[in-house]
Formats: sequence, structure tokens, C-alpha cells
Amino acid sequence: MSYWDDPEQVERFAGRAPDHRLLALADTYADPGATTVLDLGCAGGRNTVLLAERGFDVFAVDSAHAMVARTRSLVAAVLGEAESRRRVVVGAMESLDAFADQFFDLIVALGVYHNATTARIWHGALGETVRVLKPGGLLLVSNFSPRTRPKGIVLDAVPGERHLYSGFPASPVYLVEAGGLDADMKARGLTPRSETVTVEVESEWGKRVSVNGLYVKATTRAGTPKR
Repeated sequence: MSYWDDPEQVERFAGRAPDHRLLALADTYADPGATTVLDLGCAGGRNTVLLAERGFDVFAVDSAHAMVARTRSLVAAVLGEAESRRRVVVGAMESLDAFADQFFDLIVALGVYHNATTARIWHGALGETVRVLKPGGLLLVSNFSPRTRPKGIVLDAVPGERHLYSGFPASPVYLVEAGGLDADMKARGLTPRSETVTVEVESEWGKRVSVNGLYVKATTRAGTPKR
């Protein structure tokens, strides 16, 4: 059984409160029903169900079948069983074949990209995100920094790999600092809507160092992004 299909982990993620950054961002949308959102790497569904309750046109993807099942159970309580199965699907972040180009107004990618186990998956996931995001659309991101210390453990760089580290329960993971995240986003036509910040939190789990950003996709190849 994988870490992400472990029932204990599924319930731990499902029981967490919705992300505070998403809560603040959701409040800025005057017409949620006209806003198509993807919860990428939905885990146990804490953010998906928030968006469903707020009336957003929400879809969700996760690669773990157990996480998808738990998310569907939460969404079904709001939208019904049929809609939960249509909107919450199993899939890989680097292969979003279920969705058309420029389909989403907002993509929520909180704690998902760093689960890339290779550089190919990392870049593939960013490429797919840009493909399905509308021009002028927003991308909300949180990604662990290499300075994270799970259970106090200093992460080990994977030999021969620039951004891959071992030491997480599910390893390896792809970790970058704020400048690296901004650079990879910029290369794909995404620019920060606000300053990308790094947040450190001490907990029983260890020290979490997260790089948090909000990006907007350019409306034209050379033009200034707008929203």
C-alpha cells in the first residue's frame, strides 16, 4: 500500500481545515458559479468541498484512488453522487488528458508539485497546468522548500539530481526555493500576481518551509497579464 492510499493518511488529509490562502482568494470572486476551478492533487478533499460549498464550478484530480474516493464522498454530500463522480477523477498531474485546453479560470496546486519524483514529471505537470489554464487565469501554489525538516531530518539531495531530495515519507520529492519556482513559472508565461513568499512553521511533524505563490497566465504571448 502506498503512503497516499493509507487510510490513516487519507483521513488525516480529509480532516484538515481548508487552506487559508484559498479561503481568502475564493472571497474575491463575485460569481463563483461562472468560475471553473481545478483542485490539482486534491488529497482528501478539504479544498474541493470548500469550493463546492461556495458554488464554484469545481473539478478535482488525484493520483491516489483512496484520496479520490474520500474526496468524492465529501463532494457527494454537496452536489450528489453522480456529480461527485463526474467532477472528481483519478489522474496524474503531468497528464491532464481529461480536460481541454484553456478550460480553467483557477487552478489550486497546494502541496502537489513537490511530489514529482523526476524532473520530467515536474516540468510535465507545470506544462499541463499552463495548457488547461485560461489566459488571465490564476494558479495558487504551495511547494515545499529544500529547507523543510520532516521530523527534524535534514533532507538528502539525490545524487546527480538538481532538485530531488529524499527524507520525506514518500520520496523522492522535487523541491525549490521561491526564485526557482518563479523562474519555472515565468518560463511558461506565468508571472507572480503578488510576491512569492516563504513561510516557516514548526510543528510536531517537524519544520515546514513552504514557498507560496499566486501566478497569472499571460493573455497574449508578449502582452501584460490581466484579470
